[in-house]
Parts: sequence; structure tokens; C-alpha cells
Amino acid sequence: MDEIDGRGVLYPARLPTFHREPAPRALAGLVRWFWIPEWHLAPGRSSRQEVLAFPASNLTVEQAQVTLTGPTTRRSHRDLHGRGWAVGALLRPAGIASLGIDPRSIRDRESAFDAPGLIHDVTAAMTITDAAARRTRAAAEYAAWIADRLDPPDADGDLANAMEDVIATDRSVIRVEDVARRLGLSVRGVQRLAQRYVGVPPLAMIRRYRLQEAAQALREDPDVTIGQVAAELGYADQAHLCSDFRAVLGFTPSTYRRGAAPGDGSETPSG
Repeated sequence: MDEIDGRGVLYPARLPTFHREPAPRALAGLVRWFWIPEWHLAPGRSSRQEVLAFPASNLTVEQAQVTLTGPTTRRSHRDLHGRGWAVGALLRPAGIASLGIDPRSIRDRESAFDAPGLIHDVTAAMTITDAAARRTRAAAEYAAWIADRLDPPDADGDLANAMEDVIATDRSVIRVEDVARRLGLSVRGVQRLAQRYVGVPPLAMIRRYRLQEAAQALREDPDVTIGQVAAELGYADQAHLCSDFRAVLGFTPSTYRRGAAPGDGSETPSG
């Protein structure tokens, strides 16, 4: 996996080929990055990909369809079979607004999105033999489609993106009041911004990023304790981190750490 951001993927050891391509600078206000998995599994085998997704929406191209996936409130998964690929765009808050979609209406939902030209151009790029070249071309074709169809962020969109940046990058942000102070807004103003441009409350955004960081620390550093992770991420104590873990992921941090150990099986029999 490319070293853009290691958060989100819960079990990297199970991944097929997976890359992230940065969005062009001109589109940085609309797309965070493009993500491209490719897989080729033996007959009768499957690979379950479990994700604690970023608090955002994704627009994803596959061989015959484009799907729009809204922000999620729990971990999600997909079982891969056979041979395939996907090219997804992780949308910024201003990006989903530019599509004319209310993200609250697609929370925890996936729906078809009509974009035949995007399917054609990305699919053609993914037929290129050289792996690096096809990923680069697919991301470039996707970027060209976005540049042609989506308006750049307005002032409110820029503010929503700034809210996302603050929450995503500053571990000291643990309360909505922290975000409001950084942006010079009221708490109510931050809440309205998050609901309109992301589709979930700002506190849910904060907790999602902190849980992603907790999961990353637990799987990558075998020496760090759960209590240390909780303290570093601003939790009142270990019990609060464990409670959040169970509520969103469905299991405890210690259970997750055992399952995410390197060498965890990447394929299982299907059926």
C-alpha cells in the first residue's frame, strides 16, 4: 500500500494489490486521493476486506458501474472473488457538495451513479499492461472527468475542507469546541457545517479519525499498550477507547490487535 495515509484499512496483511494516487493540486479542494485495488484470486477463494472508512463519501468506478457511497457509522467490508479492480475517489466535503448530493441522504448507503463517460475512460486506462502506467492513467482520466464537471469549492466549501483538515491532522482535537476555536466558529456553526458537507456530526468525525489512529498504532507497534494509545489520542482512559472500539468496530482493541497481526491470512475458501 502506498504511504499516503495508512489509516482506514483495518487488515493490510489481507489486501490484494492496493495503491493510492494523489489528486492533482488543482483538484485538492474536491478529491483527497484516488484509491485503486486490483485482485486476482484463485477459483473458490475469497478475500474479505474490512475498512474503518474515513468520514467522507466515495465515488467508485468498477468494470460496469459507478457507485456513490456515503459516510459510514460502522466498519464495513467487501468480499472479493475472481479477478477485478476498482478506481475510487475519496471526496472532500466540498467535492460531495459540488456533486449536488446531500451526504446525509446517503449515510450508510451505496447507490448507482450515472457516469457512462467516466466508466469508459477509466476502464480503457485499466487495460494498460504496465501496472504503474495503468494506475497513473486511470487516476488522470478520473481527474479530467472531475475537472470538467465539478465546480471548485466556494467559501463555505473551503471552510468545510478546513474543518476536515483540522480534525484529520491534529490529535489534540478531541471535542467539537476545539474545532470551533480553530476555525473561529460557534459549536453550532461547526455542527451545521459537518452535517451539510460530510453527513455526520463533527464529534463522529473526530472519533472516527482517532479510532483509525488507534487501530493503526495497535497493529503497527506491538510494544505500545492500549492505555498508552488511549492517552496519546486524548481519551479519558483506556475504558473509553475500548467502548468506542466495541461500538464502531464490534470488538475490543486486544481482539483487533491479535487479528491484525502480520501474516494474517489474505484468502479464505468461499462459500
